[in-house]
Amino acid sequence: MPGARSPVRAIEFVITCEHGGHRIPAPYRKFFRGADKLLASHRGYDRGALQMARDFARALGATLLHTTVSRLLVELNRSIGHRQGFSSRVPKALHAQLLRRYYEPYRRRLEARVAAAVRRGKRVVHLSCHSFTPRLAGVQRRADVGLLYDPRRRGERALCVAWQKLLARDGTLQARRNYPYRGSGDGLTTDLRKRFAGHDYTGVELEVNQKFPRAGSARWRRVRRTLIATFAAALDAATV
Repeated sequence: MPGARSPVRAIEFVITCEHGGHRIPAPYRKFFRGADKLLASHRGYDRGALQMARDFARALGATLLHTTVSRLLVELNRSIGHRQGFSSRVPKALHAQLLRRYYEPYRRRLEARVAAAVRRGKRVVHLSCHSFTPRLAGVQRRADVGLLYDPRRRGERALCVAWQKLLARDGTLQARRNYPYRGSGDGLTTDLRKRFAGHDYTGVELEVNQKFPRAGSARWRRVRRTLIATFAAALDAATV
């Protein structure tokens, strides 16, 4: 019927955290002897990201997929063959084994979860939770929050524009879009966009400045509450 509105599709939320810890499983610890400080740094994991992901999943009643294996052992947020896929400490002879044990099962679980929701007629909104170091290579990052997305995907753009506006209106956090990284660069959400159409899948990578989890529990808790509340409001304001 001309002019009729399409029925609103139910949303299924999927929350992920690819850098939730700096754990090195026992068979590989010999390669990281003396590297405790490195593992506990931003190079080893995303401080606060898993706590944030758990809060989002709880608030939204969402599926949570995460790992606590260090990104220095195997990087789950990069495509196979990417130069940052493995630390130089990991022998090349072990790369294929690590992909089989950690990378491929994680990617398959997530892809299967998205595909199952799409088959049920739902639209998937995937939030990949990360954090970034306040200073990198001597350069100060000038944002509290980064919203990473592909500008060519209308639903992702609408959601992140609305989310940024709501955060600006709240006034407690400075949010920037596609900062400190590009949302269309190599990553997990980019790979899923190749597999699922824009009307089925909306993928956003949330980046939060690590100064907040370092600041202490009260301030960090307020930041997480603000992000969750504004995200929910942005979904209502945007057509994803």
